[in-house]
Amino acid sequence: MNGTPEEITTLVGREVYSNNGMFVGEVEDVRLNLDHEAVTGLALTALNTELFGNQIEAGKGVLIPYRWVRAVGDVILINDVIERLKNPEESEESVVV
Repeated sequence: MNGTPEEITTLVGREVYSNNGMFVGEVEDVRLNLDHEAVTGLALTALNTELFGNQIEAGKGVLIPYRWVRAVGDVILINDVIERLKNPEESEESVVV
């Protein structure tokens, strides 16, 4: 971005991908903290059934924390944390302590 503020509504309709390139969903709405004038979450619909198939009912969405957002451009990139929903046991094994 060029540093020019954009309307919050420009986030609506953008596709969301993990930083590994997996489609997550599409922004339907944003969650705001009006006291701090900040976006705190993204409400996603049109979810990737491969990620959410058994966990989210058809026609429902998810709310992801905005702190997961890594970049906003033509699409929104988020941390790969969301992919851990698909295989939670794999993420536990790959954590280095």
